[in-house]
Amino acid sequence: MPPPETPGQTSLFKLPGKRGPFLTRVQLRNYRSIAACDVRLGPLTFLVGPNGSGKSNFLDALRLTADALRTSLDHALRDRGGVHEVRRRSSGHPTHFGIRLDFQLPNGEAGRFSFEVGARSHGDYAVQKEECVVGSAQYLVREGEVLVKPNPVSPPASEDRLYLVNAAGLPEFRPVFDVLQNMGFYSLNPDKIRALQSPDKGELLARDGFNLSSVLERLEKLDDGSTKRRIEEYLSRIVPGLEGVDPKRVGHMETLEFRQHVEGSKDPWRFPAINMSDGTLRALGILVALLQARVEDHVRVVGIEEPEVALHPAAAGILRDALRDGSRHAQVIVTSHSPELLDASDVSADEIVSVMAEQGKTLIAPLDEATRSTLRERLYTAGELLKTNQLTPDLDAVPEPNQLRLFELEAG
Repeated sequence: MPPPETPGQTSLFKLPGKRGPFLTRVQLRNYRSIAACDVRLGPLTFLVGPNGSGKSNFLDALRLTADALRTSLDHALRDRGGVHEVRRRSSGHPTHFGIRLDFQLPNGEAGRFSFEVGARSHGDYAVQKEECVVGSAQYLVREGEVLVKPNPVSPPASEDRLYLVNAAGLPEFRPVFDVLQNMGFYSLNPDKIRALQSPDKGELLARDGFNLSSVLERLEKLDDGSTKRRIEEYLSRIVPGLEGVDPKRVGHMETLEFRQHVEGSKDPWRFPAINMSDGTLRALGILVALLQARVEDHVRVVGIEEPEVALHPAAAGILRDALRDGSRHAQVIVTSHSPELLDASDVSADEIVSVMAEQGKTLIAPLDEATRSTLRERLYTAGELLKTNQLTPDLDAVPEPNQLRLFELEAG
């Protein structure tokens, strides 16, 4: 349940109309340990599997797409050790990887964006193929040549860059570019949150949380501060006695200052971030990541790795409430292997994607029919099934790489 109202207070937790999910389907081929997957996503998706199964690789493929559009494809690949570290290593020696994202824009218009990157010698690479379709607008690029033009007067293409960056200058493709480049994926680092931070605009929380103070300051100024108060309500339930948190300037830098009730004291004591536990700092980062979309319309997809780490198991229910709350404003994808997080009857089979590793290959699929039936009939919760390793994937739903159809356009 959402945090309770205080007497006489207008509820911060009245639920607005729910946004539909942006990403409706994700197909990956030869990405790290994933030979092939074809996954449909809803407003909230739990990628569930043991450590080392490849859950993070799924999120990383989405993050690479965002990074390549926000910075450049070259930067995104170098940040991961180069194209040879990204494309799958196997006995088949694939020399490329491919990503296809099917989506639905806020106006209801459906479309897809896909690209394939091939490795060359000496760490070089080329975008072998890329296409984007938004309603009736479309383009197809192959190795730097625009084969299906998005416009009679079209921007040029390059082998080493995603064409969507150039096509974003056209109004038909700008909404897709904006959402994809602002997808946020988080592996929060308490040490980065704890350290003094350089101020920035605070429009999107950084992956490790290093600009958390700037984001919180921005949230405090928007919507009369109600989003910040919502974050503090959740945080106070996770950390009893904690009353709030504020951004604080220290010279030309920023930090966080926490207000906490101490027994015997009339007023709350103030503690700098450096004095707070890893669990408290991670919890704050997760809440900000989830709820920033309440006021930032450009944030439509949020992915969080292992949100339960460093939190007491008793906080799992509160965290689950926050995930659901966040999924009303942005599509939420989380990786987890926590039975406590899934231990609720309202976690449905449709919200779970099972991940397992077999001989170094990641298998990603929805739950099999027997497991789905068990959850539908509420014989067990997903958490109870996870404890006994019975969140079984439907292996028939795992495609072979050559079965995926990442591209549909043909040059005229």
